[in-house]
Amino acid sequence: MNAAELRARIAAVVDPLLAAPLGAAVTSAEIVGRDVVAAITLGFPVGGYEPALTERIAQALSAAGWGGGVRLELHAAIEAHAVQGNLQPLPSIRNILAIASGKGGVGKSTTAANLALALARQGARVGLLDADIYGPSQPLMMGLAGQRPTTQDGKRLNPLRAYGVEVMSIGFLVDAEQPMVWRGPMVTQALTQLIGETLWGELDYLLIDMPPGTGDTQLTISQRVPVSGAIIVTTPQDIALADARKGLMMFRKVAVPVLGIVENMATHICSQCGHEEHVFGAGGGAKMAAQYGVPLLGSLPLDIRIREQADGGRPTVVAEPDGRLALAFLDIARRAAARLAAGVATSPFPALSVSDD
Repeated sequence: MNAAELRARIAAVVDPLLAAPLGAAVTSAEIVGRDVVAAITLGFPVGGYEPALTERIAQALSAAGWGGGVRLELHAAIEAHAVQGNLQPLPSIRNILAIASGKGGVGKSTTAANLALALARQGARVGLLDADIYGPSQPLMMGLAGQRPTTQDGKRLNPLRAYGVEVMSIGFLVDAEQPMVWRGPMVTQALTQLIGETLWGELDYLLIDMPPGTGDTQLTISQRVPVSGAIIVTTPQDIALADARKGLMMFRKVAVPVLGIVENMATHICSQCGHEEHVFGAGGGAKMAAQYGVPLLGSLPLDIRIREQADGGRPTVVAEPDGRLALAFLDIARRAAARLAAGVATSPFPALSVSDD
């Protein structure tokens, strides 16, 4: 096989994340010694993805008769994707992703923090906005508790930075023990200011840690903020799934594509013996994903280390970067970013008719 034939063979390989042939993503291929060296540009962060994709391509080429090795040069070209309605992407932020849940207590904030860190670790420029005005938790989780943002002109705030991620939260601006006794309009105004009056840098992704439910704050974000996609976090428990469905349908109603579902607390792992069991039920996330035609991005266990690390200000992805739990977060983040890049999330959904009757 010559270089042109090898390039065509590589272009025909189906990327497991994009669920499509690599095609034009293969920008070059040449034979160097006994290896084919190919350059591939993908629309999602590629850090850590090279071994899996190299193995897949090597298997395809070997089956076609290639007897040499395979070396890949992976590059990322993350673009801004379509947003809902007539909104326009924010100038310095390519994509805003909403991390949401139908109810509290399912581990949404912990998941949001780890997904932000996972995307950053894979090479993306990432921001994290804590939109839970009543119960901000990201200052503690990201190791920024007690710190205050600065301002250069008295009008816009500079986000704080932790582990390579830009972070903003109402928790930076008020005392940790001060209750936010605000009505809905005050909350939505504060949230709008946090998004628009923060001096975000050039970001590939801004993850918004949404408050639970489908109330004023959620509607403000889904109607006024240019969101590229949403990720729904739930547990396998029936009551959590029922509320998660409402969150998913809210995003569909306002034309925000749902990238997928993360099933948290799927199993409990005993810290003493390592025994694993389904304390909240089994398979709920997968059933919901199948019902609504969205992927199950991944399942996470109920593991004491995830809670301890988040409470200690060093979420799992940075506390145990090579551990099984961190790798699970990395895989979920990559799958979500790839689904956005593939355009699957923007494919037409069945028309919905919703009335107030």
